[in-house]
Amino acid sequence: MTTGQQHQPSVRPAAPEDLGDLQALARRTIDACYRGFLGDEAVDRFIGSGASDAHVESHLGQGGVYCLLLDGRIAGLSILDGPTVDLMMIDPDRHRRGLGRVLLRHAEETLLARCPVIRLETFPDNVGAREFYEACGWVSAGLLEAEGPAKLVYTRSAAAPS
Repeated sequence: MTTGQQHQPSVRPAAPEDLGDLQALARRTIDACYRGFLGDEAVDRFIGSGASDAHVESHLGQGGVYCLLLDGRIAGLSILDGPTVDLMMIDPDRHRRGLGRVLLRHAEETLLARCPVIRLETFPDNVGAREFYEACGWVSAGLLEAEGPAKLVYTRSAAAPS
């Protein structure tokens, strides 16, 4: 047995028993990563309202929720809905380790197998996410016209290189 060997991440569909861990991961990620562009009040209100927990739970019931596992523990989650990467989060303590690329690649392969063009949204002020998506070959399609905080739409097609 080799000491210090790092295990490879894997992605699997989420199961009902993952709900609590997925909700905690989403809350932790929002708390640690969204304050800089949404502000403390908005983040506290969102987490405190239970909206984040409800979003994960409702999608888990519909299917399309995936867990990124590292060393047997959930280190990330994605929610895929139609042609959309609805949500993608990596545990803040595990950022910058290539896990986001693994999870995004899984989402791309899953969605592109059934849709010619796929999409995701991010906050315009979330510079780290924007740079990540662009480095992964996603193309900005402009601002989304909708209620609530501004969102920037990114798209990708099957013809685009990974």
